Amino acid sequence: MTGNVRSTPRAVRMAMPLAREVVDQLAISLGVCIRPVPMRCVDNAKGTARVVDIPCGATLESKCPPCAKRNLQLRKAQCREGWHLDHEPVIPASEPTDEQRYLVELRAQLQALRDQADQDGEDLAPWDDALAEVDADLRRSGLRGSVLGRTSTGRRRSTRRRQDAPDLPKRKKVSSTLGRVYESPDGQRFRPSMFITLTLPSYGRILDGAPLDPTAYDYRRAARDALHFSKLVDRFVQNLRRVAGWDVQYFATVEPQKRLAPHLHLAMRGTLSRAEIKQIAAATYHQVWWPQADRVVLRRRDASRLGRRGRLSRPPHR
Repeated sequence: MTGNVRSTPRAVRMAMPLAREVVDQLAISLGVCIRPVPMRCVDNAKGTARVVDIPCGATLESKCPPCAKRNLQLRKAQCREGWHLDHEPVIPASEPTDEQRYLVELRAQLQALRDQADQDGEDLAPWDDALAEVDADLRRSGLRGSVLGRTSTGRRRSTRRRQDAPDLPKRKKVSSTLGRVYESPDGQRFRPSMFITLTLPSYGRILDGAPLDPTAYDYRRAARDALHFSKLVDRFVQNLRRVAGWDVQYFATVEPQKRLAPHLHLAMRGTLSRAEIKQIAAATYHQVWWPQADRVVLRRRDASRLGRRGRLSRPPHR
């Protein structure tokens, strides 16, 4: 179409396909990510930089169908090849090459010279540049990690629990992903799996997905549980691994019920007793949904007064 597009009627313009949608459709048909993440790649040897598009890695088809399909196939392959393994997969490390040994020794010598120059009060810039160049050569040679080890402490997740939280049984931690082995009287050995379904509590009677009594239905609690459902699943898996004693491996999916509450289906390698699973679920819900959010402890006028007069006394949580 030639001429000014704005001169055409609006109905005709709205019927035209959007350029971005055509690009997305073409990318999806070719299996290319439609939400790539641009990353800057720097070549230290040549001193050049370029931008590389990395797939987004989304797991939801509504965000990126090609990446979601790729992840789905990957999970299927992992489940098919690793679910029934009776031993831990071991990846042996390769022996270092002569070049890698030479570079590590060279770096140690440069570090010693750099430390001596620091004690003598000399300029450290040339030594730092030499060390950076050797570090780049080490990475290019295929070594992973740093010769200095871990120089910074990583982020640690808090495992503190409330004093009034229900006590959970705790087994000795074993560095394994294999579940418990059962042996029959005839000598056969079994390592069964377990399917777990987590359902949120009732907020009121439901009929065909709608509350029978809207005035008595706990909408606030239902909304809060749905918003924090991911935290519930995360904490449930933590408690599950703590009670089991091994690194529990699982495949799970979340789907909505008719009442629109999230619903978790989880298949785990290994088994625990039904009593322990119920105990873990009860303790997890108690831990995640605290403190209470249905009682006002600080209003807007109190917040403004707090800025003028200092700290306000806050009533303790139930």
